[in-house]
Amino acid sequence: MPRRLTGFTPSGDLHLGNHIGAIAPIISGQAAADTVVFISDLHALTLEHDPAQVRRRTLEFATVLLAAGADPDACLFLVQSHVPEHTELHYLLECATGFGEAQRMIQFKEKSRRQQHVRLSLLTYPVLMAADILLYDTAEVPVGEDQRQHVELARDVAQRFNARYGQTFTLPQAVHPPVAARLMDLAAPDTKMSKSAASPAGTLRLLDEPDVLRRKVMRAVTDAGTDVTYDPGHRPGVSNLLTILASCTGGSPEQLAARFTRYSELKEAVADAVVTTLAPVRERYLELDPDHVRLVLRTGAERARDLAGPKVRQVKEAIGLLPPVPQAAGQVRG
Repeated sequence: MPRRLTGFTPSGDLHLGNHIGAIAPIISGQAAADTVVFISDLHALTLEHDPAQVRRRTLEFATVLLAAGADPDACLFLVQSHVPEHTELHYLLECATGFGEAQRMIQFKEKSRRQQHVRLSLLTYPVLMAADILLYDTAEVPVGEDQRQHVELARDVAQRFNARYGQTFTLPQAVHPPVAARLMDLAAPDTKMSKSAASPAGTLRLLDEPDVLRRKVMRAVTDAGTDVTYDPGHRPGVSNLLTILASCTGGSPEQLAARFTRYSELKEAVADAVVTTLAPVRERYLELDPDHVRLVLRTGAERARDLAGPKVRQVKEAIGLLPPVPQAAGQVRG
């Protein structure tokens, strides 16, 4: 079966949109797929950051994923920096990547414009992402459009490396995750719900207490008028509430709208659905022992190195840093 890989950068706070769009598909598919799930803590270093917050969020994100149902026995579950082969392969791939290729990345252009001091790691981060993908012979990478260009770079670099040095890497492809609703900020429904929102008032965070979730929903911005209709272009506030309700219950926003005659009724239903969806994750999160989570991550790193070590050695042989391993008579190398 094709191997899938998904990473979570430990910045900001995970929210309902992350759960619906990225976490839930992993949980539902991990038993039937070859899955790699990792916390991409090295990616958090490309921008200004608080070291203590990176450490805290790395453990927090790992715990949340376990609480949501990630099974370290069914998938490969690790922290990026715990497997040094990620950074080792990163440099080796830089030797097969053009400066112009990295400079053309849209995210680099956008993020570098907003900073006075641009870190070199921001430029080379897509190559590190390529290393994350190629290290495990990943075939499929579920990403949104904002990350699709990075997966295409990984594929281009892999093709170039294979052509120059011999068949080494599996060629990955970006795949669209299961269709997930675009959840908007409750306080600003023209803005996407974000892990790094300046104000938490409009973000339904996975670790918010149930009363906090309910209060945020009840205070959500609505629209002029009183009719409950799904019309994102003209009624963004109410439409966002219907989208959230549909995401949690599995219905369609258009059909759900017909069930309500007042905004207050809709908000009560949304609050109930959000709490039902997220409260179990928080409860399980609070039950998990941090030492147990650290043990899971150590075990995951050891398993990952069993795959990553031979791959890096294969790359080093191909690129000229190590002599080929002698083969036994009659052995055919795969």
